[in-house]
Amino acid sequence: MSNPNEINEVELLKSLNEIQDTDVSTESISQVDKDLNYDENQIQVLEGLEAVRKRPGMYIGSTGPRGLHHLVYEIVDNSIDEALAGYCSEITVEILPGDVIKVSDNGRGIPTGIHPTEKISAATVVYTILHAGGKFGGGGYKMAGGLHGVGASVVNALSAWLELTVYDGENVHFQRFERGKYSEQMKVIGTTDRTGTTVMFKADPEIFQETTVYDYEVLLKRLREQAFLNAGIKIVFSDKRDENEEAWQSETLHYEGGIREFVTHIHMTRGVEPLSPDVIYLNGILGDMYCEIAMQYNDTYNELILSFANNIHTPDGGTHETGFKNALTKVINEYGKKFGLLKDGNEKLSGDDVREGITVIVSVKLTNCEFEGQTKGRLGNPEVKPFVEKLVMNKLMDYLEENPAVARAIFDKSMQAQRAREAAKKARESARRKSALESSSLPGKLADCSERGIERTEIYIVEGDSAGGSAKGGRDRTFQAILPLWGKMLNVEKARIDKVYGNDKLSPVVMALGTGIGEDFDISRLRYGKVIIMADADVDGSHIRTLLLTFFFRFMRPLIEQGHVYIAQPPLYECKRGKQKRYAYSDEDRDRYIKELQNGDENVKVDVQRYKGLGEMDPHQLWNTTMNPETRIMLKVTMEDAEAADEIFTILMGDKVQPRREFIEKNAKYAENLDI
Repeated sequence: MSNPNEINEVELLKSLNEIQDTDVSTESISQVDKDLNYDENQIQVLEGLEAVRKRPGMYIGSTGPRGLHHLVYEIVDNSIDEALAGYCSEITVEILPGDVIKVSDNGRGIPTGIHPTEKISAATVVYTILHAGGKFGGGGYKMAGGLHGVGASVVNALSAWLELTVYDGENVHFQRFERGKYSEQMKVIGTTDRTGTTVMFKADPEIFQETTVYDYEVLLKRLREQAFLNAGIKIVFSDKRDENEEAWQSETLHYEGGIREFVTHIHMTRGVEPLSPDVIYLNGILGDMYCEIAMQYNDTYNELILSFANNIHTPDGGTHETGFKNALTKVINEYGKKFGLLKDGNEKLSGDDVREGITVIVSVKLTNCEFEGQTKGRLGNPEVKPFVEKLVMNKLMDYLEENPAVARAIFDKSMQAQRAREAAKKARESARRKSALESSSLPGKLADCSERGIERTEIYIVEGDSAGGSAKGGRDRTFQAILPLWGKMLNVEKARIDKVYGNDKLSPVVMALGTGIGEDFDISRLRYGKVIIMADADVDGSHIRTLLLTFFFRFMRPLIEQGHVYIAQPPLYECKRGKQKRYAYSDEDRDRYIKELQNGDENVKVDVQRYKGLGEMDPHQLWNTTMNPETRIMLKVTMEDAEAADEIFTILMGDKVQPRREFIEKNAKYAENLDI
């Protein structure tokens, strides 16, 4: 017997012809919610709260900076859900002194009536009981991102204190919590004619032991994203932590053009040139599913697809993203055949071909989102894929036929990508044949280690033969390999993959690691567990590090994603008094070690040597300071935000000068150890 709740894709596909155009506004997709009741009877309880403080990572991902910022997202998401329902037009977010967060909205206000089963205020239920909320189909919300009902209660549980103020149009209700608990019930503290909710909280340092300090730029990026995704909503974000009012930062985020402006913003900040002046916009609605897509091609070789479900970023994609990709490939190929641009004998354009140089925002909104995990990384609803596919197939083809100049530019770019892919294939095959004919597939300058397997082995990619010589002399040969590089390598940000194969500066790295690159990349063939970039602490060294990281990011990304890439940290100074030595990694360390070696007597001379390059260190020094696992300092390269990394690489390594200049001017105050 079939499951009555199972998706019948045949019937769904038949009904997809009913997709209708709709305006890109919060109001248009939420009008259906206007008549829904939202009171204490809509708050449903699923289970208690106790596990949150014991295992916070299960609910917010981590107890580091990422989890700290996630607290803000959860509270803001509740206000965004009010906007989705059509009852909220403005949200204010403030960082106050002491890194206290304050979030206010002009929505309906959380219901404050007595809950029918819990016998306490419904607002108290929302903030103290896990899996309690108005988003489980009780009628409070039709579309919402916070479908698990844990956001408010988790933030409360992980805060040293939280204060909740609710305005219901008549009374002002207030309640204070400490680490998720309360001593007083919600009470009325005044009268009002406004509606909305204000939440103030201080993250608990017992939970967030690494830091409780918020990064303004991280929060700004997320809030700007939400403003783009909800056309017309206003989000006012302020940082008021500084005692000096003139130093406060504030942004008003308000975009009537919605995700179309999002695409334009991305291209402007990255300094890339669009292929056509207009952003292609597609939207449609089917039953309780709504989808909007904004896309535009540019002059780079990299794709950027940002997908969202009910305003929640889905970095791992899902059915909405898969539906878009499948449909885009079909449409471009069908367009080529229909207008004689793709001959019968020609190979079809691949997905990679048609997505080269595209920036896309895919946003879907639906009643019951099925996310994988509370951090909502991937959308799983099977009914979304055919909906998005049909929408793109129909409306993108119509757009291309109505705009032949844009269509031809897109098709020509895809064909160029296909030719580059074919050239890369030939280069790859040539590289394989060359390796097979050579007596050894390892680069000649590689000083390999004796151990095999990635459990303990590591390779140092070193700038120059001089530093390479010191590294070879100072290493532990059993598990440390050295690969010296010389000269500036290819900037892969400005090159397609066919130019990367066989490049004399990059091929030694590829051969040494053994994984291949691009579509040939196979992490299981990795020869070393740690890939360590070791360059001088100067401008040239920084450039080489950036070029190597760009290469890894574009063509060997799993190396970074799986935590294999590190940056060595050689010392800047040697402080010496007699036989006593200290190695300083900053000016502050240098000054501290000088005082320590003087032992209170400022007349005692301490010799300070400034290391300008790795080659200035003898093998023994290099081992003690930079290569000995017992004493060295290394930075691990992570991929917590691939989109941010992608943006920075495009700005710093791309063709456009102006965005790079703006980045430097904005971040110059953070620069250290300038090579002047």
